[in-house]
Amino acid sequence: MPNFISEDQIEQALVQKLQHLHGFDALDCHTDNAEDLNDGSNRASKRDVILVDRLREAALRLNPDIPRAAIEGALEKLCERRQAMTLIAANQEIYGLLRDGIPVVFDNALGQSQQERVRLLDFNVPGNNRFLAVTQLWIKGERGFRRPDVLLYVNGIPLVFIELKNSNVRLRNAYDDNLTNYKTEIPQLFLTNAFCVLSNAVETKVGSITAQWEHYFNWLRADDEKQKIDRAAIRAQGTSLEGVIEGLLPQQKLLDYVENFVLYYKDTQKIIAQNHQFIGVNRAYDVFLKREELAGKLGVFWHTQGSGKSFSMIFYARKIFRKQTGNFTFVVVTDRDDLDGQIYRNFLNTRTVSEAEAAQPKNSEEMRRFLGQNKRLVFTLIQKFRWDKGREYPELSARRDIIVIVDEAHRTTIQIAGGKHAQRATQGELSGIHRHAVARART
Repeated sequence: MPNFISEDQIEQALVQKLQHLHGFDALDCHTDNAEDLNDGSNRASKRDVILVDRLREAALRLNPDIPRAAIEGALEKLCERRQAMTLIAANQEIYGLLRDGIPVVFDNALGQSQQERVRLLDFNVPGNNRFLAVTQLWIKGERGFRRPDVLLYVNGIPLVFIELKNSNVRLRNAYDDNLTNYKTEIPQLFLTNAFCVLSNAVETKVGSITAQWEHYFNWLRADDEKQKIDRAAIRAQGTSLEGVIEGLLPQQKLLDYVENFVLYYKDTQKIIAQNHQFIGVNRAYDVFLKREELAGKLGVFWHTQGSGKSFSMIFYARKIFRKQTGNFTFVVVTDRDDLDGQIYRNFLNTRTVSEAEAAQPKNSEEMRRFLGQNKRLVFTLIQKFRWDKGREYPELSARRDIIVIVDEAHRTTIQIAGGKHAQRATQGELSGIHRHAVARART
C-alpha cells in the first residue's frame, strides 16, 4: 500500500494538473454555510448546477448570427428541470441538444422565418470553449445539501463528475455512498453529465450514470494501447488518476469523447467508450483519413473476448458519419448468423442506423444488389460472397466510399473482388473491394 494520500491532496493535485497541463480555470466554491450564495458561482439558486452566465457568454459568442432572443429561448430549453422524465431520458435528450445544438426559429433581417441550431459547444476548435474545474460546490436537493468533490465544466455546463476518497478507503464507497445517493438526491447534476470518475489514487474507475459498479472500468493508458502497465507500481505510488488526466481530460480528447463516444442502448442504458475503444477507434479513424495513400487498407483492430467489439464498430461508424462528408456505406461481414444478428441489433438499438437505412441480405444475389444501392449499413455473412468456381467474379461496386469491417477475419478465406481488382483474403488478411477502405475487428 502507498503512503496515506488524503482526498484533499488528490483534489489539489488533480486541479493543478488540469490548470497547468490542460488549460482549465479553477473555481473553489466552498462556503462554511451551505445556504450562502456568495460562493463565486454566480448562481441564482443553490439548486442550480448550470452556470448560466458562463453558458450565455459562450452561446452568444458561438452563435453570432442568431438573435439574442432566440438564444435566450434555447438556454431556457436546456435549463428546464425535466422533473416528469426519468434521469436517463432527460440525460439523453440533453445530450442530443449539446451534441447537435438546440433548434430555434426566428425571423431574419428579411422578415423570413429561419431555422438554425444554437451551438453550446464547439467540438471542432477546443480553444473556442471555456474549461473550468469547480470544487466543493454546494447543491441543494430535496432533502438537504450535497457537495461533490470536483465538477468539470465546459461553457458553464457540468459534463464530468469526479468523486474522491482517501487512499485507505475502498473505492466502491465512492459509488455506493456518494454517487448513488447523489443521483437520487441531486439528480439535476446528472442531466448534463457525460461520465463519472471515481478515485482514491490507488484505484480509479470511469463509468456512465446508468452503469452498475461492476461495469465501471479502469483508464490507465493515455495514447498507446500497447503501453506496458505496471499495476503494482500504480497502486504503490497512488498514481491511478494519471491515466484519466492524460488520456481523457485534455481539452481536445474530452470534447472528442463527449461528441463521439457516448451511446444510448434501447434508451435505457448509457454506454461510454472504454480506454481501449477510445484509443483503438481513434487510431482506426486516423488511418481512415489516410485511406487513399494506403490503397484502401485500414488494418486490424484487435479485441479480446467480451471487450465490446460491436460497440467499437458503432463508435467508428458514428464518428465517420458525423465528422466526414460523403455518402459512406459500411459493410459488416461476419461468418455466423448469431454474430450477424447481434451486431445488427446493436446498431439498431443505439440508433446508429434505422431499419430503413440498414440491410441484411437473405442471399448472395440480394447482397450484391444492396451493395449497388446507397444503404448506410449492410450486414452480411461472408458465405454470401460465394461465386461459382471458374467464373470471373463480378465487380460488386465501383464506389470508393464503401468501408468493410470484417469480424473473425482470421477464420475465413474468400475472394471478394473480381476482374482486374481481384485479391484474395486469407489468414485474417482481408483486402479491399475495388480499393475501398477496410477495417477489421477480431476477438
